[in-house]
Amino acid sequence: MRAVKINFSIFKIQCISLFFLGTFCGSLTAQNQHPSSEYPARPIKIVIPQAAGGGTDLLGRKVAQKLAELLKQPTIVENKTGAGSLIGTEYVANSQPDGYTLMVGGLFNMVMNKALIKDLNYDPEKSFIPLGYVSAYSFILLAKPDMPANSLAEFVKYAKERPNGLNFSSAGIGTLQHVWGTILFNGMGLNLIHVPFKGAAQGYQEMLGGRIDVMFDNMSASKQYVQSNKLKGLAISSIERSSLLPQVPTFTETGITKFTGESWFALFTPNNTPVQIVNKLRHILELINKDPEFIAQVEKDGGRILNIPAQDQQQFLKDEINKWVGLVHKNNIKAE
Repeated sequence: MRAVKINFSIFKIQCISLFFLGTFCGSLTAQNQHPSSEYPARPIKIVIPQAAGGGTDLLGRKVAQKLAELLKQPTIVENKTGAGSLIGTEYVANSQPDGYTLMVGGLFNMVMNKALIKDLNYDPEKSFIPLGYVSAYSFILLAKPDMPANSLAEFVKYAKERPNGLNFSSAGIGTLQHVWGTILFNGMGLNLIHVPFKGAAQGYQEMLGGRIDVMFDNMSASKQYVQSNKLKGLAISSIERSSLLPQVPTFTETGITKFTGESWFALFTPNNTPVQIVNKLRHILELINKDPEFIAQVEKDGGRILNIPAQDQQQFLKDEINKWVGLVHKNNIKAE
């Protein structure tokens, strides 16, 4: 009888040991299963730090739609405007780095804000991680319909004969139309009067009415006016001519200036987002950039797909900051 009791006790000890061992292993397994392994487990929010209806908003909504399809989770778009693009950008910079709050960023808030705003509350290089660059759009120098110049050379000659006599419009102080226009005209030795509006639409109306001489604006917004011969396209900022406006030469082609630049857009996540989530989202962005429907839409809007390998994305941002911050300071451009 004693032997049976001993064996029974051993059996109980073994059972208890196995129970605690199983509990311990289960605990370890739970600890090792990082939340990112189940990502995404709920809807994702994409913040667009500009108003609804603009080019950034339209592009962001296209990306959001594709993300939802590929990740099998709803993707909610939220326009957070105010103080230019500062409110929305700062909001994302301070959000939980869990992959559920992303941002459509671009040259406007990741480069120009750093160049124009002295005490910026976020650092584009340290506050965010780029997940993928999506598209890029060149700029066109537009002239009013009755401008007595049909080429960049003719325009430069005409403007130099009338110092302080011509003007150029923008969508507001500190916008790319203002900043790049100033850099471009200074580089060609021209002194034009800047006329800022509250949005580009009013600038176009004033140009069509002959009251604004020129404007330097992005391809997606300006191509329709050149294609319909309502405005003159004097030169384009891309390295090569656009198939949508093959008659418009690049600035470099003209031999007058070598201005090159594109307004680009990308998807960002707050810094310290788990690497597993970053890698997954980067993979999804790569798939979106290969989607024929998405490519066709971007090209129809006058842009091009911007494919930058993951290992080069941070360096691309750094190079853009160094280039444009230096030019902004050299030209003494202010946001005030």
